[in-house]
Amino acid sequence: MNLQEIKDFLKSIKNTDIEEMQYQSGGVSLYFKRTDVEPVLPPIVKEIITNQSKKEEKQTPLVVIKSTTVGTFVSSQSDDVHTLIKEGDTIVIGQRIGQIEAMKIIKDINSSINGKIVKIFVSNGQPVEYGQELFLVDTGK
Repeated sequence: MNLQEIKDFLKSIKNTDIEEMQYQSGGVSLYFKRTDVEPVLPPIVKEIITNQSKKEEKQTPLVVIKSTTVGTFVSSQSDDVHTLIKEGDTIVIGQRIGQIEAMKIIKDINSSINGKIVKIFVSNGQPVEYGQELFLVDTGK
């Protein structure tokens, strides 16, 4: 068995549940054992890897604002009146960014974050469900 045959064999059993195997042919004997052990890293390397992953987590400034109730989304009182917000607008905490009407009861959607509206997922008069995505906000701007 040459080196390429060994590599091919290891690739073929990679996604199986084989954990241990011994192969003998003539004067050649091979023993394979799968281990799922993580490499032992020096503490400084672990710290660097941990810090990098934390930085990557913090670099996701996009936040989704979801519906808190079921009803009809309202972005303006009528078609000839300007909408409350549009894509590209900057919003602040407490700002009314939409409304949901259900059974003639209107509930304001107020922003809980500061940021810039990247995407509006619903249009005026569209029915929405609880938890449905309404706005995508970039909090990094």
